[in-house]
Amino acid sequence: CEDVMPLGNLAEKFSAFGCDVQRIDGHRIDEIRNAFAAARKENHGKPHCILAKTIKGKGVSFMENVVSWHGTAPNDEQYALAMQEIEGGVR
Repeated sequence: CEDVMPLGNLAEKFSAFGCDVQRIDGHRIDEIRNAFAAARKENHGKPHCILAKTIKGKGVSFMENVVSWHGTAPNDEQYALAMQEIEGGVR
């Protein structure tokens, strides 16, 4: 994505607009929960921005980091295989 449309430092940009900013690993449920709890608790009268670093297609072998899957729907067979891999990774 950075090669196609570089966004620069998003934390600095949101901060410049007066937001409290948190960076988290968007694949870790504990970090997501903690970020929302902090946003509710410590808003300092400002908007809160959570920047979650993620990997497109994370946990699905044939989708992970494959740009062509961004915005593409899987067929029934691909969906079933993807769900198997995701559910297997959660256990």
